[in-house]
Amino acid sequence: MMPSVLHKENTVAKKGARAAKNKAKILKSTIVYEGPVFGVRRDVVLEPGGVRTTREVITHSGSVVVLPVLPDGKIVLIRQYRHAARQYLWELVAGRMDGGETPKQGAARELLEETGYRAKQFRVFLYFWPTPGFLEEKMYILLAEGLTAGEAQPEEDEKILTRSYTVNELKQMVRKNQIRDAKTIAALLYYFAFLR
Repeated sequence: MMPSVLHKENTVAKKGARAAKNKAKILKSTIVYEGPVFGVRRDVVLEPGGVRTTREVITHSGSVVVLPVLPDGKIVLIRQYRHAARQYLWELVAGRMDGGETPKQGAARELLEETGYRAKQFRVFLYFWPTPGFLEEKMYILLAEGLTAGEAQPEEDEKILTRSYTVNELKQMVRKNQIRDAKTIAALLYYFAFLR
């Protein structure tokens, strides 16, 4: 075996061992609450640094956030009441992924439900954990292009206003703290910095 191949194999083995060391070992897990949107689980864990502790985690199937770009370059936002914030918020289309949905399927469903738009193309351009200290939710941010208008199909409890904004208008709204939704701010700033 040539030295460079042996070196690569050793490097891969070391990385695999390190990855295993960087995972917590769950010693005990108890479901505290299971609801239609999320659950709560209590885990007793041995963390990679050797700490044995109890962690309470909100379980979640994951979600999608859609950044819809119209042919003229404007971006579609929605405004809806968010009870946890006690106010109306401007935000991108978003929602929980239903069981078995891919991010693209969830994005297409949410875009149609909340705005009536259909997109020819969806592309995941970012994903992250919004609150990794206690929430398992993974958010996928998708760019939606090739939009055609249609009739929104909101869920029974959704009262949504839809409006499109230019990039400059959105930059000003973010700068002036008129957009207060973190996922929307993250998605817009990433789009402005890296995808335009």
